[in-house]
Order: sequence, then structure tokens, then C-alpha cells
Amino acid sequence: MTDKIIISPSILSADFANLEKDIKTVENAGADWIHIDVMDGHFVPNITIGVPVVKSIRKVTPLPLDVHLMIENPDKYIEPFAAAGADILTFHYEAVNNSQIIEIIKQIHSYGIKAGLSIKPKTNPDEIFKYLSEIDLLLIMTVEPGFGGQKFMNDCAEKIKIIKPNAPKNLIIQVDGGINDITGEICKNYGADSLVAGNYIYKSDNIEQAIKSLR
Repeated sequence: MTDKIIISPSILSADFANLEKDIKTVENAGADWIHIDVMDGHFVPNITIGVPVVKSIRKVTPLPLDVHLMIENPDKYIEPFAAAGADILTFHYEAVNNSQIIEIIKQIHSYGIKAGLSIKPKTNPDEIFKYLSEIDLLLIMTVEPGFGGQKFMNDCAEKIKIIKPNAPKNLIIQVDGGINDITGEICKNYGADSLVAGNYIYKSDNIEQAIKSLR
């Protein structure tokens, strides 16, 4: 979709006691977006952050807020997250009935923001071809969603090669899970447009260099 790889550091790996500082650090180091993982303890085992935190983050950075909803019933939370300042709302294909997907995409677009769809490692890419022309972003998980710091699954990244020829040119293909300079290169070679990285960026001794290495 784009010549420039979009780097979206995941604040799941940030220091939550110093969240504003850690967001400013990646902003100043060249990040393009801020990736915010919302987990509900149902769709995934962990519970992370919700609407009030997104609203607070919106006040401290001009960067697009890339909000990944790893939750059940995402349709109930589109309006609150949009009002809180999300620029992109990505929900999971596996969290809803197929009959709801187009309606949720339309709901997200009605707030003037980008709509994303995410697939877990075991989901066959063929299942989501029919939605590719409706969304702005497809998020391919290369780990099981719910925890940071997991090992990259190369077979999941290979889905990019299947999806790319079937996708509109303006679709952003994003990859999340175990991303570093080596796995990021694999994903870019397959055709990824955006990389989400948490530990690799936030645990680095040189955050600016870590972000550059993903370009």
C-alpha cells in the first residue's frame, strides 16, 4: 500500500507508570502510530486498558492512535473508543458472527476513522477475502493474541503472500507478534505495510535505532 513502512510501537511493553513519557519517547524516535492493545479477559485471557486511558493518551500525542480491540462484542465499544480519540479501530474476525462484520465496519467508518480487521494464527486467510475491499487495514497476528513477548510464527506471516494479490492496493497489511529487525524483514519481503513491535522497541537500549531497523 505504501512505500514507507508504518511503525506502530505497542504500548503493551511500555512502563504504565510512565506512559506519557514512554509515548513521547517513541514519538520523538520516529514512530508513525501508537498501537494500543485493548484486552477484556474474555476474548483473550489478559485485561489491559480501556476507554479512559485512550482518552488520556489522545491528549499527549498527535500521532494516530492504532487501537486493537481484542474483545468480545466490539460493536458496543466503537462509539466510546472513537469519542476517546482512536484514529484506527481494529476488531477481531473471530470475536463476532460473520453477519455482523460489514455492519461493524460501517459503524467504525461512520465516525470518520479507519476500520481494521484482525485474524488470529489459526484463521485461514481465505475466510476474510470478501471483506478486504471494505476495510482500511488488515492485522495479521503472528502470535496468539493476549500476551506480549511471544515467539514469531513464520507460517502466519506467510498469509501475507496469499492475501496481498487479493487485496486492494490501498489496504494496509499490518503484522503484530514477535516483530524485530529479522522477523520484520521477513514480513516486509512478503508485502507487509505496517509493523507492530512492543518488546523489541521498548526494551531496546536505543529506541530510535530499533525503530529505524524496522524500516
